[in-house]
Amino acid sequence: MPKLGWEPSRDFLENSNAARFMKAHGIKTYRELVEKSTRDIEWFWDSVVKFLGIEFYEPYSKVLDASEGIEWATWFSGGKVNIAHNCVDKHALGKNRAKSAIVWEGEDGRTVSWDYKRLYEESNAIANALVSLGAKRGDSIGIYMPMVPEAVASVIACMKIGAIYVPIFSGYGEEAIAVRLQNCDAKFLLTCDGFHRKGQRIEMKKIADKALKSCPLVKKTIVFRNIVGAEMSSRDAYFHDFPRKTDFKTLHTDAEDPFMVIYTSGTTGKPKGAVHVHGGFLVKIAQEVAFQTDLRDNDVLYWITDMGWIMAPWEIVGVLALGGTLFIYDGAIDYPDIDRLWKIIERHRISILGLSPTAVRYMMKFGHEKLKKHNLSSLRVLASTGEPWNPDPWEWAVKNIGGGRCPIINLSGGTEVGACFLSVIPIIPLKPCTLGGPSLGMDIDVYDDNGKPVRGAIGELVCRKPWPGMTRGVWKDPERYIEAYWSRFPGVWVHGDLASIDEDGMWFLHGRSDDTIKIAGKRVGPAEIESILVSHASVAESVAIGVPDELKGEALVCFVVLKTQYSEKLRDELKELVSEKLGKVMKPKEIKFVKMIPKTRNAKIMRRLVKKKYLGQPLGDLSGLENPEAVEEIGRAV
Repeated sequence: MPKLGWEPSRDFLENSNAARFMKAHGIKTYRELVEKSTRDIEWFWDSVVKFLGIEFYEPYSKVLDASEGIEWATWFSGGKVNIAHNCVDKHALGKNRAKSAIVWEGEDGRTVSWDYKRLYEESNAIANALVSLGAKRGDSIGIYMPMVPEAVASVIACMKIGAIYVPIFSGYGEEAIAVRLQNCDAKFLLTCDGFHRKGQRIEMKKIADKALKSCPLVKKTIVFRNIVGAEMSSRDAYFHDFPRKTDFKTLHTDAEDPFMVIYTSGTTGKPKGAVHVHGGFLVKIAQEVAFQTDLRDNDVLYWITDMGWIMAPWEIVGVLALGGTLFIYDGAIDYPDIDRLWKIIERHRISILGLSPTAVRYMMKFGHEKLKKHNLSSLRVLASTGEPWNPDPWEWAVKNIGGGRCPIINLSGGTEVGACFLSVIPIIPLKPCTLGGPSLGMDIDVYDDNGKPVRGAIGELVCRKPWPGMTRGVWKDPERYIEAYWSRFPGVWVHGDLASIDEDGMWFLHGRSDDTIKIAGKRVGPAEIESILVSHASVAESVAIGVPDELKGEALVCFVVLKTQYSEKLRDELKELVSEKLGKVMKPKEIKFVKMIPKTRNAKIMRRLVKKKYLGQPLGDLSGLENPEAVEEIGRAV
């Protein structure tokens, strides 16, 4: 068995939330926990509700109803529940009223802390403002805001009135905003005048105004003052001009009432609006934050994300449902210097940090000298999602960021999943880069091309049973939902990720199925190639793509960000390194050097854009792109 990268402490083994749950149910081992939770999913999810103290206004009569087929399964039938009650009301009106709910820092260094009572009052005030404008249960409301406390309160306010909130990435341009507002038939928009990013002022209100020219259904826009104010029209109203009413009775919504439509990035076509509901999302996400990241009473969780990505509702719902403290930062983690993230951790005593492998690879370029100047001892859990790890960055993060104490809770799911398919929990030893196994209560497997389970080889990641957090379909497009996830193997969700299970039962991801490279009949995930390249001392980051080739079907082209100056000798070294590790047939056709790689704001590598740019194809929707100049870099690569 290869060496382990991390082993759990006695505290995790005895006092973690997962360990306490196991003890309460007489479960002795992690394997037994996974097996029982996936074999009897109704028992598991009912037990989670009780264990975490999730409150239903009216109890559910049935945990799972799959009478319409697995694709259209519903959960907690007959129950009345509202996420806002569980995340805010019960804490603000109970013993946690004075506990910090949100701690915020702006790029300019300002800080704000809201306790649960303040969050309760602010969300009530926003709910009252919306109702005064005519907003009601079932209305779609766009939230186009940066990472500020008012954005969290706005999400809670929409839940309180039974509306459907639509997260919109703060970096989107007018076209991407308009497409989402049009598709969900939004009637209201919550935004702010602007924010700062790397010292530059981003005037959100002006961008929103351009988008709304093609969104006639949007009746009113509520604007929050964040920087300098904005030009207003008759459609607009400043939030601070509404009468301040801080009492509001949260609506008793059905467990299956939608609370959110969240859109995929749209890089492969028209964005899909994934529908999520009060009961299922609340229970699934609270369980994940409790069992996977082990959030406890005194923890402060910070996930590097944006209000428009799935990890924002994940952290808002999960942290607040458990009565924890959520840290949010509005700015770039490397501004004005590379040690900004380390300063944030030290200043705010962050204990659970969510970041991406790409972010770690980026920070590795600068060494660990500045990191070592900061006290990161508050950290006890690291977490990541969005892309596969490479061994070197994984080990660097465990050693240098986590000080050897912290597991990397590597989890994988998606916008449509609403949560995770795969994840470790901090009671098991970890190999570098592993995802551990199926997320609790999730019947996950790896299938070959014939729909049969496969071990020791790369296959398709699938799910064979429903779960509470699954999307209730694609908004206004049920046929697309079935085609996207259920059409390949009947009754089985195919997610589009490549995965494998090793001889020790540990799971690993290898990238997206549609990113798979097939050379002379041999299939390989891009992450495997990229891991080999970044193992070279001169390489900071890399991206691998397959391009058409008359002889092999596809040929391998790699783009590399270096720590040193490039040379033809280094180019040859990298080609030989891949050839040595994977075989001569996999030797790259080209190695090209660039200064940066196209990524989303949450640091996902946009491989498809790299491929399209290289092949001279139309790029499509660039709205999720953080660094547009990186696409031009691909075109100029040497």
